[in-house]
Amino acid sequence: MEYTELRCSLPADKLAFTELIMARLGEAGFESFSETDEGLLAYIPSAQFDPSILNNPLLWPEGVEVGYTWEVIPEQNWNAVWESNFEPVILAEKCYIRAPFHPAMPEIEYEIVIEPKMSFGTAHHETTALMIEYLVEMQIKGLSVLDMGCGTGILAILAVMRGADKVTAIDNDEWAYRNSLENIERNKTTSVDVYLGDAALLKGKKFDFIIANINRNILLNDIKDYCNSLNSGGTLLMSGFYIPDLVAITDAAESLGLKYQGHKERNNWVAASFS
Repeated sequence: MEYTELRCSLPADKLAFTELIMARLGEAGFESFSETDEGLLAYIPSAQFDPSILNNPLLWPEGVEVGYTWEVIPEQNWNAVWESNFEPVILAEKCYIRAPFHPAMPEIEYEIVIEPKMSFGTAHHETTALMIEYLVEMQIKGLSVLDMGCGTGILAILAVMRGADKVTAIDNDEWAYRNSLENIERNKTTSVDVYLGDAALLKGKKFDFIIANINRNILLNDIKDYCNSLNSGGTLLMSGFYIPDLVAITDAAESLGLKYQGHKERNNWVAASFS
């Protein structure tokens, strides 16, 4: 798949608005982000990119002068793009996420090697990091787990490492699907079943533990399917939304019989637990 890279630059004293711009670009269809010293990079499938959306004044914070340019990133060049920005990360003092070209750290309990391609989920984004913190803390040994919107497959891989009995990963992006397969094999967690598709694949399937790290609109649209696939007494973890969206997410979950158990937040991003 071919992607378009949008490069946004902000004045040095306005860089705090980067998160707000990410949120608005996410609502406009951009899928992945990387912060820079000047602002941010945002990525969207080229087939979905309409340059006219950048003329919408509601996209940019009032009073902030944002400069932007865009270019097409051919699929074959994507590794070089990510490798130039990808750094290893340690989360919850127990999980080390690195690329194949980074050194190993065998002293860390869970080491996950992710080939940095065009897939969401390298643990650099707040939502992936928050979900990893939850997975490290919660008891999932022996449980059946669904990773919905799996991206790189990082959460499914960690679920296997944490002792999950059966793990299913689903993503509607073919690039993410293929990248998940590669990463699952690389981490020797081939017990994960990976599927290309969306929530329609959940019909008739049941899980003890469901992870959905996507975005506000898809979560609200598909939460009924998640609940229908959740075993009694199971847990639903959702992320990919902001603090102001937590009320809508919680209302939707509780209207379907789930109870809010708590949430984590980082830089205005949220991961919430329901059961």
